[in-house]
Formats: sequence, structure tokens, C-alpha cells
Amino acid sequence: MATKKKLDVDPYTAVETLRTALTEVGIVLPSLGVELASPDLKLVELGRVRADVAVQLAEALRRGGCE
Repeated sequence: MATKKKLDVDPYTAVETLRTALTEVGIVLPSLGVELASPDLKLVELGRVRADVAVQLAEALRRGGCE
């Protein structure tokens, strides 16, 4: 199995990029943010969402984010 090189991405930039992309398809993740407890890991916290939002997100991924 080939390994993928990890990109050095700023987690704050990643959060804003994801928030913008989700907003473009009408999805809001209220808890989306940078996980501050382990800054060296650069984790993005997606948070909890209602079931209808999870389905909406799955549908957006299936159609490639295209309306």
C-alpha cells in the first residue's frame, strides 16, 4: 500500500477552508474548530451534528458538492 505524504497545513486555514466549502453546499457545523489541546497534532474538531445534518453532509459528498 502506498503511503501519502502529509502536507503541513495550518489547522486554522483548514477550518476556514472547510467551513467555506460546507457553507457553499448549505451545511453548517456549529462545533467546527481547531482542537486546542494538542497543538502539535494540528487537529480539526468537526464536533457533533444533528442526524439531518449528517445525512445532508453525506449527500453533498456523494454528489461531489455540486448542486
